[in-house]
Amino acid sequence: MKCPFCNQDNTRVIDSRPVPDNNSIRRRRQCDECGKRFTTYEKIETIPLVVIKKDQSREQYDRTKIQDGIMRACYKRPISVEQIEKIIDEIETEIFNKEDREIPSTQIGEIVMDKLKDLDAVTYVRFASVYREFKDVNTFMDELKKILN
Repeated sequence: MKCPFCNQDNTRVIDSRPVPDNNSIRRRRQCDECGKRFTTYEKIETIPLVVIKKDQSREQYDRTKIQDGIMRACYKRPISVEQIEKIIDEIETEIFNKEDREIPSTQIGEIVMDKLKDLDAVTYVRFASVYREFKDVNTFMDELKKILN
């Protein structure tokens, strides 16, 4: 690991700890040349995942797409960044635990909606309105009735 301060290759690990998501390790390192300390995170490498979109095209899984959708749904809601990150981690864990190399985007959307339903009703409805592409007020009301029951 190169030192970000002096760019030398000789650094050593002085402390390692698991990160609460259980998918990565936090390592505290020290450079043998300049003596400065820095932190790195090692994340478990996963099998490349391909998402099958609604039009049957395929693209590489991208965490930021889920993050962007959830962030838009949470706009001006009392939901912390930590809660959002936790939900995204839970969604990813569920997706990667399926051990499939391909997953339909509809399945990812359903997982996201299940997690948001437990988090916040308004956020859930916002996400569902975009994801399910509500065509009129009646379909919107049908979704609201599901939450109220």
